[in-house]
Formats: sequence, structure tokens, C-alpha cells
Amino acid sequence: MAMTPDQIRTARQADPKTRARDFAAAHGIAEAELVAALGGIRIDAHPDRLFPLLEPLGEVLALTRNASCVAEKVGTYTDFHPGQHASMTVGAEIDMRMFPSHWVHGFAVTDGDKRSIQVFDAAGDAVHKVHLRPASDVAAFDALVAALTLPAAALDLAPRTPVEGPKADPARADALRAEWDQMTDTHQFLKLTRKLKMNRLGAYRIVGAPRAVPLDPRAMTEVLELASSRKVPVMIFVGNTGCIQIHGGPVDKIVPMGPWINVLDPGFDLHLRQDHVAEVWLVTKPTQRGPAISVECFDHDGALIAQVFGYRKNTASEPWEELTSALTRTLEIA
Repeated sequence: MAMTPDQIRTARQADPKTRARDFAAAHGIAEAELVAALGGIRIDAHPDRLFPLLEPLGEVLALTRNASCVAEKVGTYTDFHPGQHASMTVGAEIDMRMFPSHWVHGFAVTDGDKRSIQVFDAAGDAVHKVHLRPASDVAAFDALVAALTLPAAALDLAPRTPVEGPKADPARADALRAEWDQMTDTHQFLKLTRKLKMNRLGAYRIVGAPRAVPLDPRAMTEVLELASSRKVPVMIFVGNTGCIQIHGGPVDKIVPMGPWINVLDPGFDLHLRQDHVAEVWLVTKPTQRGPAISVECFDHDGALIAQVFGYRKNTASEPWEELTSALTRTLEIA
């Protein structure tokens, strides 16, 4: 039986310190239900209306996560570009790609002196969060809430869409290789896999080396440690169905904590559950600027957790190529 808002509030009072996502999972509710029960103010979550009002907040913490990885970036939302199917903000600090159809439930949350904007998908799972910092403009937050507040209404949630496992057609492997080699931009990849009725992980499993090479499952930790020790800048992509957040630059302080591998740097934190990683792939795609080499990890259901690319802006590609060539290979995927 579903919990009522009163029951959610009572349970939260008894357990105030557990992280919201973990609390919701433990009680069989969506995180959006928890936020709504605790008094979050419903707001219009569409990026085209939300993002122009985020820039005046000034310095904030932008947070995007999935079930296995969290990326946190301090900065200001700038250079927003709207779009019907995809939009983006490409500031020097906060760099994101948004898919508006998944920005369904938005809330403005005030908890003591803490303020945040939290956006959830149709099932009530977190898409993106904006946490104000001491330097943030509280008056701009109040203006955002005033401009975007929606009439009070019951939270209407849809069933969660299950993860699509690896999908491939071995009979089309030669066609995949031929079209793979004709790519001129990494953005062409998903269109290619859809045309061949495959998906990302399915294609990696059948395309073969040197295009996709299986790595040891601990290679995500290895790539972060090598990038730190060799001072090789990277681009780290962390996302969910509604949002991809990108860190571009160096990583320095790599800290294991239990099952987590963490990057704890000024202005950027990454938290990745190494024990959730089932497969890691070293992927090379052709582009007009030369090969795009990535290290990509997936969970046991086949969901993409995170991707790491070389940082190509005004940076030579050779150190990244040398780094990835040193990663531990594995002979087979179980």
C-alpha cells in the first residue's frame, strides 16, 4: 500500500539523516513523493522556462546522478540554448545536455537556510538538482519561485521505465562495422545503432576490436587514478534519461570510500559505485578531428553509468591515448 504524505513525514522525522534517494528506495516511494510530502513548492520544470532564471542565482551546486554515480559541479548556469527535443547550457563551469520531455515534476525546496531546485522525471526519479551556496542570490531564488510556481495538485506519477538490456543483432555485425568506420562525429552513433535495431552496449559487444575492447571492471577506478597521477585532463559524462552533466578538465584527489570511488576536487565532486560496475569498454569512434576514445561503464542491467573521454580543448590527444592503452584488458564478458 502506498504511503500517505502524513506517513512519509512521520517516517522522515524518525530518520532525518538518510539521503533522500536511499530513504525513498527503502520505503518504496519515489523521491519526488518525499519532496512533495515535505512541503516542496511545485514549479514549472521545463528547461526553456527554468534555465533563464537559474543564471541570476549566481554560484550554485549543479548535481546530476543515476543509480550508480553522482556528479556535482560548482558554478553559474550560463549560455543556455533551448530546443524542443534537446537543450543545453555550455558555460565554462556548468556544461549540460537536457532532454525536456523528462523534466516533468519540479520543486523549489527550502529547508532552514538550505534552498534548492529539484527536478524529477515522470516516475518521480531525480533528473537534476540545483543547490544554492552561501554566495548564491536568495532574492533571485525567490523571484524564480514566484515566476514558476504551479497550482497545488496531487503528484501524478507514471510507472518507472525498465532499463533496456544489451540489444544486438550478430547477423548485422559487418554492417555495424562498415557504418561505424564511416562516422565523422560521435553524435552519429546512436542514430546508427537505432537504424540497425541495436543499442549502445549491444553494439559494443559485437563490433569487435579495435572499435570496442572489453576492460577489467575496475578500469573506471584505474582511469581516474591514471588521469590524476599523469595530469591528463578528461571529460566525464554522468547522466540519466533526462540530463547529462559534463566535467571538463583535470581530476586530482581520487579517494576510495567503501564501495565508492570519489573525485574530491575544488568545484567538482564525483561519486561512483565501483561495485555496481559490471562491464567497462574502451571505445574508439572516428571523427573529423581524429579518433574519439572513451572509457564507458555499465551496470548489471546494462545501464550506462558514466563515460570518460580525453579533454580535447586546446589539448594534445596523445597523453589520453597513451593512458587508455595502459588500462587493464579482460579476455571475455561473462
